[in-house]
Amino acid sequence: MDRAGGNHVRFTFAVSPGASICYSDPADVAALTGKLQSMYDLGVRSFSIPLDDISYTKWNCAADESKFGAPGRGPAAAAQVGLLNTVQREFIERKEGTNPLQTVPTEYGDLTDTAYKQKLRADLDRAVEVMWTGTDTVPPEITDSQAQQASALFGRKVFVWDNYPVNDFARTAGRLLLAPYDKREKGLSGHLSGIVSNPMNQEAASKLAVFTMNDFSWNDHGYDRTRSGRQAALHLAGGDARTADAVQTFVDLNHMAPTFGAENWQPQSPVLGPKLDAFWETYQTDPRAAIRALTPVAKEIGAAPAALRSGVPDRQFLHDADRWLDATELWGEALRHGLAALTAIEDGDTAAARREREAMDGVAARIARITVDPAEHHQRGPVKIADPFLDDFVSGVRKQHDASD
Repeated sequence: MDRAGGNHVRFTFAVSPGASICYSDPADVAALTGKLQSMYDLGVRSFSIPLDDISYTKWNCAADESKFGAPGRGPAAAAQVGLLNTVQREFIERKEGTNPLQTVPTEYGDLTDTAYKQKLRADLDRAVEVMWTGTDTVPPEITDSQAQQASALFGRKVFVWDNYPVNDFARTAGRLLLAPYDKREKGLSGHLSGIVSNPMNQEAASKLAVFTMNDFSWNDHGYDRTRSGRQAALHLAGGDARTADAVQTFVDLNHMAPTFGAENWQPQSPVLGPKLDAFWETYQTDPRAAIRALTPVAKEIGAAPAALRSGVPDRQFLHDADRWLDATELWGEALRHGLAALTAIEDGDTAAARREREAMDGVAARIARITVDPAEHHQRGPVKIADPFLDDFVSGVRKQHDASD
């Protein structure tokens, strides 16, 4: 707690009892507050009782049905309100120096009024902070209007639990999410009680995105994602500008932020993507000019991992990003071989073209074998870098080579 406080972090102890608690059993409530008391005795002053990702279509004990009625939205809310109010009023308010109790409600990611929200709005102690993830579990945006609506639904300013840069759902498999915070409207500070990040499994690699989230939460009206992204890169680079340049190259290759739907709320590779699109457009009319323009880009990508490994002081970040750095270095090599193959095609050197195409294919095969470390993440599979742009480049070179044979 002392270390957290020294870094302007409020350490919060959370217990999620929803999957097992019998709300009507005083012994269960006493066991919960007893656990909170043990942490209070160690110096903790902030507590959370999350009730998310549980079913309100069944009870954990027959006594709850007798007290609250058949399972459903309203009865679940009544049981939860009783528990939360008891903890707030009989534990939190009676302990010196505590902060208001926090909770994540079972309905945490929409703007639909329901019997559940109506009960919380009417009867939940106004001191309890209610967390909300936005209009979905991973929302494409959070606007002032949405935050106002959520606050009206829950009867208080909501506390945004932003599921970024978390990478534990299907569409994030194989990814680091490094893009600067975005699509959160200036002025949210007037409608929220706070914002907190849900980071990646790779906690040190999360620092780039979390840095920018902290920047936004400190001063949302003055937030500039470009400036903040640069400052995050400089911070990770220990202030060295060239290393920060390499950090930002790496960020661009790992920029995509998916939602639970088909759309991404942050695009992949907003710098590299247009360059590769422009390459193929120029290639149709002036192949050599296109190759000249892309050659330094390939060099920059290939050199970025070594620059990070030699210049970033945070060894834990480098550990978390290790396999993506390996893939990035190889992608730089694949780009160089691909460009060499295209150059050989223009020169009419069929042997060199085949040799470079085979080298490119060999590197691409090595990249495909780089997988997420199973000790770091439950999701298995290959790491993903600047997709689909780099894969499309390799496919494009193959197409040109096949057509030249």
